[in-house]
Amino acid sequence: MKLVKVSGDADCKNGNCPTVYRTDRGTLVVQGYAVDSNEAEGLTIPAGESLVEIPLDVLQDAARALS
Repeated sequence: MKLVKVSGDADCKNGNCPTVYRTDRGTLVVQGYAVDSNEAEGLTIPAGESLVEIPLDVLQDAARALS
């Protein structure tokens, strides 16, 4: 899968910052901080899925870049 950065912290030097990528599959990949299922009140996370937390401004920048 090929990833192209859509949005994220421009000051991120090591590539370990919350980021949104567009894939060559017509989907998005979000890099962020894993949310433990114990923190997600009332949610059951299916096998193979994860919750990821990213700053709101990263998502807003991604939405603008994809429009």
